[in-house]
Amino acid sequence: MYDLMIIGAGPAGITASVYAARKRINTVVITGDVGGQAAWSGDIENYTGYQFITGPDLTNKFEEHMEQYKLPIKLHEMIDDLAREGDRIVARTRNGSYSAKAAIIATGKLSRELGVPGEKEFKNKGVSYCATCDGPVFAGKDVAVIGGGNSALDAALQLIRIGRKVYLINIAGSLTGDPIMREKVEGAPNVTVMNKTKVTAVLGDKFVSGITVCPVNGGREEACLAPTTVNVQGVFVEIGLVPSSGFVRGVRKNDRGEIMVNARNETDVPGIFAAGDVTDVVEKQIIIAAGEGSKACLSAFKYLSRLK
Repeated sequence: MYDLMIIGAGPAGITASVYAARKRINTVVITGDVGGQAAWSGDIENYTGYQFITGPDLTNKFEEHMEQYKLPIKLHEMIDDLAREGDRIVARTRNGSYSAKAAIIATGKLSRELGVPGEKEFKNKGVSYCATCDGPVFAGKDVAVIGGGNSALDAALQLIRIGRKVYLINIAGSLTGDPIMREKVEGAPNVTVMNKTKVTAVLGDKFVSGITVCPVNGGREEACLAPTTVNVQGVFVEIGLVPSSGFVRGVRKNDRGEIMVNARNETDVPGIFAAGDVTDVVEKQIIIAAGEGSKACLSAFKYLSRLK
């Protein structure tokens, strides 16, 4: 049995693991991947110490730091269930189970799906949720980015340099991301912004060939007897994220599914801590997630120190 389990290896989980190693806590890191959302980010200009760095490069820096301490990492492990059982925290995966005296949940968030016909059929066949990962495949092609917030703007800024034409499909009346990002996107010659517009279907044969869109007014979809077809070869869905917390039992969550924590990153279950975007912390930023990961580990260390 371990003293501490860290679930997830994004900015919060990696930072927690570094602190755990420095505190000499008997720790295991269980994660599906390394980097989390940071690995999907494009250009990062607001992480202290780096005036400019890409998401993948920052992820590599995180990973190099973590690997210095040679913690046991169970990579590509997906947890189906985690709960407190007696005096220990038990996590069950398809390959077995892990037990620890304490756990830090740092699983971040997952991309929200559109939920329209054709989306699932063309996933990885033109439908993508990661411009950083898949953008280069669409060099010289026409693509659509669905969304109007920072994640959509970030994707658009990456694709502007790669694609021939970028359509930004936004259900709201105007773009809502950071002003500087909006200016860059709206000023690009190969971008068409379509506000008050909703995607109703993804079209294609073996691969994506287009999307159908309908006008939206005041939050209501108008009668769309003749939907407009936008011819694109790629669709990047950037309409927000949902917390990856469904596997956690017994802890208090808010109506968005975020794990509720106090200022010490404690949940309402003794021994279970949480950090980063999976929690109800107000802002979702890489640097905030990293700081929350350090706090969670320090709190877990104090908790373990008080155990008999």
